Amino acid sequence: MSEPLKNILRFVLLILLQVFVLNNVLVQGLVTPSLYLLFILLLPKTLPKWIVMILGLLLGLSIDIFMNTGGMHAAACVFIAFIRPEVLSLFISEKGMESSLITPSVKVMGWGSFLVYSTILTFIHHVIYYCLQIFSFNDIFYLAIKILSSTVITLLMIIIFELLFAPHREKSPA
Repeated sequence: MSEPLKNILRFVLLILLQVFVLNNVLVQGLVTPSLYLLFILLLPKTLPKWIVMILGLLLGLSIDIFMNTGGMHAAACVFIAFIRPEVLSLFISEKGMESSLITPSVKVMGWGSFLVYSTILTFIHHVIYYCLQIFSFNDIFYLAIKILSSTVITLLMIIIFELLFAPHREKSPA
């Protein structure tokens, strides 16, 4: 399957999964997993920043339309799309690229780098989203718990997704 087709399919499936399944999951009244972020995380490294930002806007607006959240998801998605190339360049160098469409993944980056990359962008997304949603620092402890718990649950979902659907390295014979 071609890379653009994979990304279109991933975009649609992650939105549908988020809207019809994950948005109905509310853990302890604090956490709703945000697996749709995986779309931005897994875009090819060589896509121009402006394209990634437009895709982030479309992703965020799609979620906002279904959730009636007035652009909060779009704002958070556009921001992580904006900083993604700089964060990603910490983990994948241009020299090590054998393909122009290299996609960040556990296979390419290894578990440690992929988890740090995912954690940074997921945490920043949640900080922006929940600060816009709550729009108050009166209960900073509640805000911090909401951000941290949502980040952890989202990262667990990303790990599960990677374990289930990411292509794995072939094991070499011993």
